[in-house]
Amino acid sequence: MSTTMSTSEIYLLAMLLIFVVPFLFWRLLKTDYFAPLAIVQIIMGVVLGPGVVGALFPDYHKFIFNPDVIKTLSGVAQWGVMLFVMLAGIELDLKKVWQYRRESITTAGLSLGMPLLFGCGAALLLINYQGWIGAKAAPWQFTLGTGMACAVTALPVLVLLMEKLDILRQPMGQRILRYGSLDDVAIWGVLALIMLDWDRVGRQAGFLAAFTLLTFAYRRLMARLQPGDRWYVALIWLIACGFGADWAGLHYMVGAFLAGVVMDADWFGREQLDALFKNVLLVLMPVFFLSTGLRTKWDLGGYSVFFVAGLLLLASVGGKLAGAHIAGRLLKWKSGEASIIGWLLQTKGLIEIIFANILLDKQIITSETFTALLLMAVGSTMLTIPVVHPRLNRAQHRDLVGQASS
Repeated sequence: MSTTMSTSEIYLLAMLLIFVVPFLFWRLLKTDYFAPLAIVQIIMGVVLGPGVVGALFPDYHKFIFNPDVIKTLSGVAQWGVMLFVMLAGIELDLKKVWQYRRESITTAGLSLGMPLLFGCGAALLLINYQGWIGAKAAPWQFTLGTGMACAVTALPVLVLLMEKLDILRQPMGQRILRYGSLDDVAIWGVLALIMLDWDRVGRQAGFLAAFTLLTFAYRRLMARLQPGDRWYVALIWLIACGFGADWAGLHYMVGAFLAGVVMDADWFGREQLDALFKNVLLVLMPVFFLSTGLRTKWDLGGYSVFFVAGLLLLASVGGKLAGAHIAGRLLKWKSGEASIIGWLLQTKGLIEIIFANILLDKQIITSETFTALLLMAVGSTMLTIPVVHPRLNRAQHRDLVGQASS
């Protein structure tokens, strides 16, 4: 392998791999039904990481993904994921959640609490074995972090999947969005608790107090600005919140999510927000997927990491379905609704990977645990459309028959 190439040339080779390989795989194999492009990009990130390509072609891997290239890719990935998490925060419509608060709180609480309980049980098993708990983790942090990773619902990916199923704007789709929105708030709240650094608790309290005060001023300013100026000010706000959260020890992604939660979608327009979301997915997030893949390892030998991924997948899917079915009985849903809602809410995708990245950065989990969580997220998301689509068709057919008979 020639070493006369400049860092910029090697970086562009890496970018070619990031964009060409997943697209060709997705388009030529027509995987869209069970694996949308975003999921294929995650899988290809794993394949291009040290666990597969790095093991098969170690010299090639070290040449393409050298430290300078990885630093450059990480910078692009960090900015992309901050934008993505901010947009996920903007998606939350807390007014609708409040309007249907009994149903929303009951369903969201059960669909979050049951997989959290199952995931914590799996984590307690893993603590007894070497190589899964991070070097800086207290047992409760590892247990709660792993459990919450099993309970995550990936709201942005959920939106994409419901668009594909053509139910996003229908009553059921809006209900599921409300449940997912509440779960998102809880997830980031629990993450902030896990990240709480008692040595820096003064900084964290100061950040949260400053954020609360500045939010009022920021919202008043945004209401008075021209629509064109709001985007620029929103980006400044995003960077400031990310910096403040990271400085306080909470992690910049917590700040990015908070920055988005206090924004109103009406400030920007739904069409523009949708366009930005799609462009971030197209232009920046593939780099994040590759950076994520570069962290994947299964150094424990044998198939241990795949066994743990299967255990976590069982906890995640089983917990979501159990929670949805209990909610369905309490709220007297129609036949078949609980299964559809449970399967859609178990979608992991990007938010779970972002969550796991933070746990890995803070050394709460190891690289092997991260890899198991990553594989669990991919498997969870790939199962969604094939399982939900026939159930949804049967439910819609029953509704049509019922309407005709009445």
